Amino acid sequence: MNEQAPVPPAPSALALVPLLVFLALFFGAGLYFTLGGEDMGFYQLRAPVAVLPALALGALLLWRRGTRPLDTLLEGMGQPNVMLMVLVFLLAGAFANVTRSIGAVDAVVALGLGALPPQFLLPALFLVAGFVSLAIGTSMGTIAAVVPVAVGIGDAAGMDPALVMGAVVGGAMFGDNLSIISDTTIAATRSQGARMHDKFRDNLRLAVPAAVVTAVLLAMAGEVAPVEAPQATATWLVLPYLLVLGLALAGINVVLVLAIGLVVAGLMGAFAPGGYDPASFAIDIYDGFGSMVEITLLSILIGGLAAMTRASGGLEWLSRAIARLARGGRGPRMGEASIAALAAGSDVLTANNTVAILVSGDLARDIARRHGIPPRRAASMLDVAACIAQGVLPYGAQILLAGSLAGISPLLVAGKVWYCWVLAGAAAVAIAWPRRRGAPSVA
Repeated sequence: MNEQAPVPPAPSALALVPLLVFLALFFGAGLYFTLGGEDMGFYQLRAPVAVLPALALGALLLWRRGTRPLDTLLEGMGQPNVMLMVLVFLLAGAFANVTRSIGAVDAVVALGLGALPPQFLLPALFLVAGFVSLAIGTSMGTIAAVVPVAVGIGDAAGMDPALVMGAVVGGAMFGDNLSIISDTTIAATRSQGARMHDKFRDNLRLAVPAAVVTAVLLAMAGEVAPVEAPQATATWLVLPYLLVLGLALAGINVVLVLAIGLVVAGLMGAFAPGGYDPASFAIDIYDGFGSMVEITLLSILIGGLAAMTRASGGLEWLSRAIARLARGGRGPRMGEASIAALAAGSDVLTANNTVAILVSGDLARDIARRHGIPPRRAASMLDVAACIAQGVLPYGAQILLAGSLAGISPLLVAGKVWYCWVLAGAAAVAIAWPRRRGAPSVA
């Protein structure tokens, strides 16, 4: 007997309310305490606590539909993608803590400050993150590898930590959006029936100008404290970072990369000035895990909230609303705007740009055909819009990881990912004043 395909949930705008409740509490509490004079206003209500009322409301909406909310919640929390993020978070926290303890951060800071003029540090971090992400095809792996170095250099140079993290996250999203081995690029091209090199060329016209503008803005951003590069007592301690970057560029899985880097850092610590015994190594690993508790809890809970939102019909409602909007207009401008809104909206609901592209791909392809948009252009717009949303989402994995490693609020980082904001402007201009296109082709 043939199995029937699962029936999508009935669309419901009410299903979006739990996510809006979480965002209102998350942002609202931070603004309230900040305006009230609290120096650490955005730390007064922690995000894993702010998401609890949203989970309760989501469970109630599912229960009213006759669906078992606990099963849906647990399924969403235990998704392989969510668990992979958790593992990356824990290993990244341990690696950052161990390398700091053995003196590797001091060594790389000495080399970094000695090699570059202060005004070029931020653009350099942006470009390094972009190159690594372009090569390995993953923004998460890039952030895990580059942020520990960036934190040390930024602290020594007196730079705004949120701006430093924004530069790294922006570079990571730039490379991930363009890389031909990125899962988002593969998902976008396959869902639209586009050829990879066609989509890549179309993306370049948006991403490269945005990257150039971002690098210039970062070079002009603020003043760097006049610091003198310290003398590195053991420059060979930079090797764990070089190893992690090299393994990442070789295409090895990010979990294995961080695990190898962690072991090597511990072994090298035994020969570092002052010594580093196995007991200290074990303690630092655990402390590194502890520094990731908040981001780990939030990622798991957000995974459950996203699953309940989908099961309640929130994503289906969004898709149909944008489809109606697209059918109400004519021409490629309306079509491209609808595809961008669909991808960005799906990403806000799922907090995962690859998943957002996968769930909105079929509808985006239908919109593209109706409005005469070539597959390469539809794939490019789908990927760019999801990249923009994911790069500024304060509860997205990229910003959560960067904020946790730097010890700052993800809300502070979200506003400083200048590349994504510039890319959003470039995309808006491209939609409003499109280039002359040839006839649409379907692969």
